[in-house]
Amino acid sequence: MSLIINIALIMLVLIVVLLILGVPISVSIGLSSAVAMLLMLPANVAFTTSAQRVFAGSNSFSLVAIPFFVLAGNIMNNGGIATRLVNVSQALAGKQPGSLAITNIIANMFFGAISGSAAAAAAAIGAVMGPIERKEGYDSNYSVAANVASAPTGTLIPPSNTMIVFSTVAGSVSIAALFLAGYVPGILWGCGCIFYARYVAKKRGYVPDVVLSNTEKLKVVWQALPSLLLIVIIVGGILAGIFTPTEASAISVVYSLLLSLFYKSIKMKDLPKIILESAITTGIITFMIGVSSIMSWSMAFTEIPDLIAQTVLGLTSNKYVILLIMNVILLVVGTFMDATPAILIFTPIFLPIVTQLGVHPVHFGIILCMNLAVGIITPPVGTVLFTGCRVGGVTIESVIKDLVPYFVIITISLLLVTFIPAISLFLPTMAGLI
Repeated sequence: MSLIINIALIMLVLIVVLLILGVPISVSIGLSSAVAMLLMLPANVAFTTSAQRVFAGSNSFSLVAIPFFVLAGNIMNNGGIATRLVNVSQALAGKQPGSLAITNIIANMFFGAISGSAAAAAAAIGAVMGPIERKEGYDSNYSVAANVASAPTGTLIPPSNTMIVFSTVAGSVSIAALFLAGYVPGILWGCGCIFYARYVAKKRGYVPDVVLSNTEKLKVVWQALPSLLLIVIIVGGILAGIFTPTEASAISVVYSLLLSLFYKSIKMKDLPKIILESAITTGIITFMIGVSSIMSWSMAFTEIPDLIAQTVLGLTSNKYVILLIMNVILLVVGTFMDATPAILIFTPIFLPIVTQLGVHPVHFGIILCMNLAVGIITPPVGTVLFTGCRVGGVTIESVIKDLVPYFVIITISLLLVTFIPAISLFLPTMAGLI
């Protein structure tokens, strides 16, 4: 038992030290896991097993979907789709107080759902909406806060790369079920942001001067319809059994490319750069998955997940208290660790515990992804927070005050999703996926 604890502590300390030294998180995970392997096995066996685990961890057919969805997202980010989604969102926002901020939130939900990237949504939609909101007299911190807070909805509303990673690590969890389960939590998150943005706008007198006529609304909806159809094609095709999630990712690339070329917003000469950026992102994700498999194997070999499960279940047998503890841990972890490595590390630890408690794996997957989505808008790592502030031309320090109420609303949404399983399980149950 003491050996297990010592190995776990060495792994943890090494990861923390390497991260403090500025070593990339994937390398930190790989090195600390390799050291743990050397402590447990002879050197030649440890290195051979590590290499095998890297290959086995990344040798999954479902992971093929990630490079395609990344490429599709990059094409859309460069393909002028953001402007059309902003226009249709503005038509939906109507004459509400703070209609431009509400437009930003709705557009983030659309764009995030289509591209699967919260950072891309914050950058693309923020770049379009920021100048318009400043021109209408909106406070920049208010605008950026609404943009940053709503951008992560795209990690819940499918397609979602984090859900694909969770499905791969969890083993038998359906990607289609996870995709469908993310809709209501993602919309709940977005609606909470809309409610607060409208409340603040009403107090500050942010009332729209110009409202689109019915004819103009129909026009912008018609222009955005091809972009919005991608969601229907991808999710509808998966649910109807026409194609698998992996095949859907390839279809999304073809569709988004044809659409962007039709809009004449990108040219064929732009494709090499877009493909290169997508390849780099995919390489980082795949390498991270591979090295994290060494850590997962090391923990399984030393029975660390079982030890943690026994410790947690020894503290309390109350399912709701345990879920609350997990939420707190994941929220803290998400503030300094990206979603992909966090899923790879904590899924093998927490999934056996929640399974014993009778929590459905799909429900837990949504809880996990939603917790980590909060982390990408939270300092000190907060990639979406940095992106939104950079695009909006404000500092993190100045926007935090406006973001705090959003964090409260998002946390309430998270607790509702955690303690009311039907919120995430209703749609996949209706579709017969679980």
